[in-house]
Amino acid sequence: MTQLKRILAGALSVCMAASVMTACGNDDSSSASGGSNSTGSNGGTESRTNTAELHGVESSEESKNTLTIYCWNTEFKSRLDKYYPAHTDMTVTTSTDADGNQVIDAINGVKINWVQNENEGNVYQTKLDEALKAQKESTEKVDIFLIEADYALKYINGDVALSVQDIGITEDDLSQQYQYVKDVATDTKTGELKGVSWQATPGLFLYNAEYAKEVLGTDDPAEVQEYVKDWDAFTETAQLMADNGIKMLSGYDDAYRLYSNNVAAPWVTDDKITVDPQIKAWVDQTKEYTDKGYNNKTSLWDDAWAAGQKIDGKVFGYFFSTWGIPFTLLPNTVDEEIKADNSNAVEGNGGYGKWRACEGPQAYFWGGTWICGAIDSDNTDIVADIMKVMTCNKECMKEITEGEQDYTNNKAAIQELIDGGYKNDFLGGQNHLALLTEAADKIDLSNKLSAYDQGCNEKFQAAMKSYFDGSSTYEEALEAFKKEITALYSNLSMD
Repeated sequence: MTQLKRILAGALSVCMAASVMTACGNDDSSSASGGSNSTGSNGGTESRTNTAELHGVESSEESKNTLTIYCWNTEFKSRLDKYYPAHTDMTVTTSTDADGNQVIDAINGVKINWVQNENEGNVYQTKLDEALKAQKESTEKVDIFLIEADYALKYINGDVALSVQDIGITEDDLSQQYQYVKDVATDTKTGELKGVSWQATPGLFLYNAEYAKEVLGTDDPAEVQEYVKDWDAFTETAQLMADNGIKMLSGYDDAYRLYSNNVAAPWVTDDKITVDPQIKAWVDQTKEYTDKGYNNKTSLWDDAWAAGQKIDGKVFGYFFSTWGIPFTLLPNTVDEEIKADNSNAVEGNGGYGKWRACEGPQAYFWGGTWICGAIDSDNTDIVADIMKVMTCNKECMKEITEGEQDYTNNKAAIQELIDGGYKNDFLGGQNHLALLTEAADKIDLSNKLSAYDQGCNEKFQAAMKSYFDGSSTYEEALEAFKKEITALYSNLSMD
């Protein structure tokens, strides 16, 4: 592929190095180009550098013939392998793995190289940071890397990700995507969109239908919603559940995302950390629920937390976004692992078919994966095509929702499925896409994101557990958070 050869400005390598813990950017080189609108929500109009023309040393022939993708699990790979070939005009070479699944070997003769590092302990980000820092001087180039919302701005505000407009993705291509999903991957300084996702991940309240009938007299989602429609109603219902020996939620962390998604301002502004009133409201509610026995004092992902998802687990409900149903709730609630042919995906297999969904007290989202093209990729044509097919193609989005239960990031695709009578058998045949659409339309992330969200969220939740269990005061827990977070991010301060 022919590319314009240009030596990348020295600022690029500095920003790449700085991206390990802080967002970096070059204000002079990344505002929107004159006379054209950025794909982001707040682009400027000043002259800017075309990110597709930023190059370091010449890549090797091996690199030019290899599409290198950095990821932390196989979720995106499985979707790319399964759905991309049928919807692209590029020539795709595939094979079949030992389990009978289609696998992409090459696109337009360019082989695929998946570099997978685990997400635990920041291993993935550490390895990615090393690769992106070396990108300018290396002959072996990263082409695509994946990111999550909690640390997205660390990469999006820096000079490591391509602006999607520079590789040919247009406003029209993106017209059916949710704005909040775009906001996660929009450079806050320039308004440039630097990542796209096939997922929107609005959340719902998933509840045990058996307990709903036992305590509330109904498992109908519309009627149950009245019992959880706001936090006052939710707490009243928690008392009803407690009177019947059932916990409203499992643990300390369960409601956190609902509060953290509805803050008025980001965790960090001008290197100052602030605990938003919504975050403090989560603390107050969780302390009340713990003291009154409305939860099981569990922590997210631990065995006791998962055990409550059994149909007789004595926990009324969990807050989950779309991926939480197939990846977490379903496997935790069934007695027999679901077979590949779905022959045992039937009511009677544990809690299969005995859960329902309603909107809950607040709109929120949780999770998601964004696809970024790396500056100095030597396969930007393939990068752009993957982005378009896997996040903008309506038919591809419909197939992913039907096949994987993802709530895909395409309003038209989702509406066609809703209108077609989509049903989720795990939820007793409920068409929960309509509820997810209502939730997604209410999500607003403007002025709520910072490059430090992952650390702040994780450290704050961990610090508060001593307060919840009664081994410290709130002030002591807050002081512990302050010490932890300023040690993690030495450039930040907190009053």
